[in-house]
Amino acid sequence: MRMQGLRRPQSGVHAGRGGAGHDRQDRDRYQDERMKALVYHEYGSPDVLQLRDVEMPVPRSNELRIRMRAASLNPADLYLMRGSPYMLRFKIGLKRPKNNGVGLDFAGVVDAVGDGVTSLRVGDEVFGQISDFSTGRTRALAEYLCVGAALAVKKPQGIGFAEIASIPLAGSTALFAVRDYGQVTSGQHVLINGAGGGVGVHAVQLAKHFGATVTAVCSEAKRSLMQEIGADHVIDYRKQDFTAGSTRYDTIIDTVSSQSLRRCRQVLVPQGRFVWVGGTGKTHWFGPLRLALNVLAMPLFDRRHRWILASKAPTAEDLATLAGLLEQGAFRPVIDRRYPLADAADAIRHLEKGHACGKIVVEI
Repeated sequence: MRMQGLRRPQSGVHAGRGGAGHDRQDRDRYQDERMKALVYHEYGSPDVLQLRDVEMPVPRSNELRIRMRAASLNPADLYLMRGSPYMLRFKIGLKRPKNNGVGLDFAGVVDAVGDGVTSLRVGDEVFGQISDFSTGRTRALAEYLCVGAALAVKKPQGIGFAEIASIPLAGSTALFAVRDYGQVTSGQHVLINGAGGGVGVHAVQLAKHFGATVTAVCSEAKRSLMQEIGADHVIDYRKQDFTAGSTRYDTIIDTVSSQSLRRCRQVLVPQGRFVWVGGTGKTHWFGPLRLALNVLAMPLFDRRHRWILASKAPTAEDLATLAGLLEQGAFRPVIDRRYPLADAADAIRHLEKGHACGKIVVEI
């Protein structure tokens, strides 16, 4: 692994004592260092996860090494762990995972930088999201993480590591769904289906920030939280079918796919927007991909409404926008539970149950 350009705090650098020989010594010394990381070597349930001592990663050109302080979990972590839907394995490894790490959202302190990194330096507090599932040697549930410098953004002052780690994937997805795909503006009526989940709690708050009247669909247990974060109306999905009501919505943001598209279009205004964020598919081969294909096919049958997938990955600019909105008070992080790294497998088990209210965070 190349060490060209690696920069660490002065105490860890042999300054002015001769070139290539000491570079090799530094490389060997850093590669001999170990760290704790949650890893898996076969697909399966959370039982395949193990906390192991592994080789500490070394940043390559244009990469940072981050001393991790917190990471948050997302449904994507379950898909990667289980290798399901099976179509995903063509990208992440057919028989076993190419990357053995877990966790996509990260927050921590820059510990070392590779050659070519100028935007950040050792000691900077940063956060971000690993956007390519197959990239990297470890992931966020580890003591150290190497990522491209372009994936990390400076953490706002006054915001904790756990709080900022909870927003990258879910917060950016909600921002895209509300601002870009939903084009939510003041005076509109927006329904968030699955409002109590990681994306949902952000979407409710951002839709209110953009001036909408917000209806949150969730369980009764989450009603008080929905009201606290700004929802104007709360529907308990166990007692009421939102597609059977008389209210019409300018935008529906669907994070759970609990109702058919046919029923959802009945409660959209003409030219209303349906933004699909996710859902649990029933087939092992395609999973939620089949639901996504159904949304893409809807314009063939219904031209009176807009059918949209929220599908893009965040850039550093998007994450900086989220950080700015957080500082302005446009939304606040909602954390369901916090776990230490030693109990990260239990955090995954809690995520898999599907009852978290907001985000699950692992502190490191």
